[in-house]
Amino acid sequence: MPSPVAETPAAEPDLAAAHYAAKLAFETDCSDVHAAFAGAKVDFVLLDVRTPALFAQSHVPGAINLPHGKITAHRMSEWAKDTLFVVYCAGPHCNGADKAAFRLAKLGLTAKLMIGGMTGWADEGLAFEKAAIAAE
Repeated sequence: MPSPVAETPAAEPDLAAAHYAAKLAFETDCSDVHAAFAGAKVDFVLLDVRTPALFAQSHVPGAINLPHGKITAHRMSEWAKDTLFVVYCAGPHCNGADKAAFRLAKLGLTAKLMIGGMTGWADEGLAFEKAAIAAE
């Protein structure tokens, strides 16, 4: 009798590679975002999609506050159509980043979710910024 782990067979390597490649096309992690900002190679726009009040209290350095409900065609026209957006919210318990990525995709823009959000950033031991001016 196999363990609960092995009870369902693992995917074949080619199927697993396709799955994880697709998954990585939809998300990035806090460590990679931090490394991009630390290395001065920032080829994306980091959007904190929480409320302006929460953003002002604490946010990821380099982020722009744009609550997911304010992601509109007019607002996004500030950026080139080929801009990559990385979105985050409070953490795994919050789907604000999913809503933001969905809105961006519906506008024909590319987006990745920063998995973990604020919770993930804290778990990595990374510093936050505070008291910055939030977008309206």
